[in-house]
Amino acid sequence: MNNTRFATAVHIMTLLADSPEEWLTSEWMAGSININPVVVRKEGGSQLSRNASEIRISDIYSAVKNTEVLGKKNLNPNPACNVGKEINNHLNTLFSETEKLVIQFLGDKTLQEFCDQFN
Repeated sequence: MNNTRFATAVHIMTLLADSPEEWLTSEWMAGSININPVVVRKEGGSQLSRNASEIRISDIYSAVKNTEVLGKKNLNPNPACNVGKEINNHLNTLFSETEKLVIQFLGDKTLQEFCDQFN
């Protein structure tokens, strides 16, 4: 994931969790992140539907993930090369194992635990 979608989503979710009884505007949240409010409207709502203690950071990651953690594989390696003909099979395993570790690591943390760092 080589963009800021995850960081932006966690920032939005942290703001929402910090004010569970309030309806937050996209303009206000965008001011905290220092981005255009359109990005906030695209990435998040205005109030959490569950308690922050019930939301895992891995849930947020899975919701916004759009690329592999390690990036993309080369689509057309040389099939005549000993490495090229097998590289993507081995990379698939490496990518899959890395993804499982990331999900496991983030799954051990709740949004509430993340929010508690700011109080």
